[in-house]
Amino acid sequence: MSRRADRLFQIVQILRGRRLATAALLAERLEVSERTIYRDIRDLSLSGVPIEGEAGCGYRLLPGYDLPALMFTAGEVEALVAAIRLVQTWSGETLAQDAGTAEEKLIGVLTPQRRAVAERCRILSPDFNKYPQVKIWFDVFHTAIGKLQVLHISYEDEKGRVSRRNVHPLGLTFWGEVWLLVAWCESREDYRSFRLDRCLSVTPTGQYFYERPDRSLADFIKVQKDEGCLPETKKPIGK
Repeated sequence: MSRRADRLFQIVQILRGRRLATAALLAERLEVSERTIYRDIRDLSLSGVPIEGEAGCGYRLLPGYDLPALMFTAGEVEALVAAIRLVQTWSGETLAQDAGTAEEKLIGVLTPQRRAVAERCRILSPDFNKYPQVKIWFDVFHTAIGKLQVLHISYEDEKGRVSRRNVHPLGLTFWGEVWLLVAWCESREDYRSFRLDRCLSVTPTGQYFYERPDRSLADFIKVQKDEGCLPETKKPIGK
C-alpha cells in the first residue's frame, strides 16, 4: 500500500470513529498539511466515500458506509491485540507507533462482535521502562538491519569489559526482558549476539554489507540448532 493510499485509509478510519473531525485535527494526526487533507477529502468523495462537511467546519462519515469486515475468531483477535501491545511496550518508538496505527486499522475493519472482543482484551503489557536506552538502540539496529548498514558499537560484557567493533546487524531476538542483536562481527569473523542494554554507543560507519548465505540470520539459526542451542536449551550463543 502506498503512503497516500495508507493515509486515505486512515482518514476513513478516523472519521468512522468520530462524529466530526476538522481538517486541522486530521492534519495533526496524519502529520500533513491541511491543504493535503482538503485534497484527500475531495478525492475520497469523488471515489464514492460518503463524506459530509466542508473546509473550516469539519467532516463526518455518513451512516451506512463501512469497509468489508475481516473475519477473525475471538482467539485470533486477542492474539493480535496482545502481540501489538507487546510490540508497543518492548520494541523501539518507531515500531511501537506503527503497531498503534495497525491496531486502529484492525479494530476498524472487524465485525462489531469481534471489535468488542478487542476492546475487552485483558492481556496487558505494562511498560516499566527498565531499559529506556534499549528503545533507542532498537530503532537504530532495526533500521540498520533493513538497510544492511555496518555499525560500530561499544559494548560492555557481563564482566564489565568494554570492547569496540564493527558488526553487520542481521536480526533482533527477544528473550523475555532482554533484546539481543544477532550480528556478524568483523573482528571475530564469526556470529555474535549483543544484549541491547549493554551497548554503550552505536554509530553507523557509512559502510554497507551484502548478506551472504553463510553470514545470514537463517544460517545463524541453523548453526544454533546444529550445536544444540535451539530449541533444546533456548539460550543464544555469544556475548
